[in-house]
Amino acid sequence: MRKMLMVLMLAAAPALALPAHGVLAATGASAQSEQELLVIKKKKAEAARKALAAKKAAMRKAAEQKKSASAPRMRVIKSSSTAQGASMQRRKVVSGRQCGDFLSCLFERKPRPNVRPSSTAPTGGENSGVDVSTSQVVSWGQGDKYAPGSLVVRTPERALYLVMGDGKARRYKVGVGREGFQWSGNSRIVNKAEWPTWRPPQVMIDREAAKGHFLPTEMEGGPENPLGARALYIGGTMFRIHGTNNAASIGGAVSSGCIRMMNTDVIDLYDRVKVGAKVYVYQ
Repeated sequence: MRKMLMVLMLAAAPALALPAHGVLAATGASAQSEQELLVIKKKKAEAARKALAAKKAAMRKAAEQKKSASAPRMRVIKSSSTAQGASMQRRKVVSGRQCGDFLSCLFERKPRPNVRPSSTAPTGGENSGVDVSTSQVVSWGQGDKYAPGSLVVRTPERALYLVMGDGKARRYKVGVGREGFQWSGNSRIVNKAEWPTWRPPQVMIDREAAKGHFLPTEMEGGPENPLGARALYIGGTMFRIHGTNNAASIGGAVSSGCIRMMNTDVIDLYDRVKVGAKVYVYQ
């Protein structure tokens, strides 16, 4: 009897073990599946992170390009001049804007709207931007202090007097040196020139270069020349009494020390004044 029970138990043992084996197999498959899902999630998260980083980089690049496009750009403008018969090129760099004309760069001011270039014909009023004669004969009590033919510049009045004698003088409206460039003294006219060549002094070239305005070492006479139609050179100084291609500046304090006149006026003065005439400048 015992032997039969033992045989029956041994025969039933494999059958009892089968469910446990099946449970273990199912548990192993489930763990493997969860691990695979975890790997897939990690890969998806890494891909999403890379995509986000690429999107941010593209947005930064687009923003930088937009900022660069809207920022003021440096403009390089070639300015030609003639020196000793040879053509030389200089560059004039202006940050953020282009000068309207030569004097706008030189005196650091914006071009004035609706101002026409000067001519030698009296066609408008003072400070209208059109060249016009301002000459008028006046009774001048101080005229007796000076010899006839003398030139007297009174800076506060923005006026130049050509002494005629007998208490009379011919008065012209002028432009004078801006703040820091005004001067006083007396000298003589040592030279005269028609449509003079402009040779800015080295100190002016260096001063304007420091501001980014590169001046030519020499500029031939003509309508665009800052010295205008005529120039009378004051001995012992770098200053002149000269015309201008910017009629609207007459009556102002705008020059680097020179006395500036309408072209019409400086032509008239040129014909009346002799080399050697005395010049008096007062502040």
